[in-house]
Amino acid sequence: MIAHKQGSLTFFTPETIDGASGQFFDTGISAGFPSPADDFKEHRLSLDEELVKNKEATFYAKVSGQSMIGAGLDDNDLLVIDRSLEPANNKIAVCFLDGEFTVKRLRVTKDEVWLQPENPDYPIINITEDNNFLIWGIVTNVIKKV
Repeated sequence: MIAHKQGSLTFFTPETIDGASGQFFDTGISAGFPSPADDFKEHRLSLDEELVKNKEATFYAKVSGQSMIGAGLDDNDLLVIDRSLEPANNKIAVCFLDGEFTVKRLRVTKDEVWLQPENPDYPIINITEDNNFLIWGIVTNVIKKV
């Protein structure tokens, strides 16, 4: 991956590696009682094929901060962002706002755009014509460390 630092987010451009895939077991892994290992069928899985629909318009960025914890986006999570998707009400978007990148839920009405955090400790942001504002891309997936 190629990294680009931009304000509080670090963006990564995916590099496709031919033949790069991990082991995939198409039977669910039990979080309760163990399942017999004989039930698992082994296949190869490419995360690029699973998570990236438009390679040329897809980027990754790490979350910095706690404003979206209610949506399951925690500090240092890796976001998969598709710039080819149309912004819409209730989508989670990476936005460029007044010189900085931020990730928030879009609230769009006929006349207004709001950026809503998913943490009550952070304010809702009303976008006005005084703001330097751009919706940079739509978050499609989040990759977490456990």
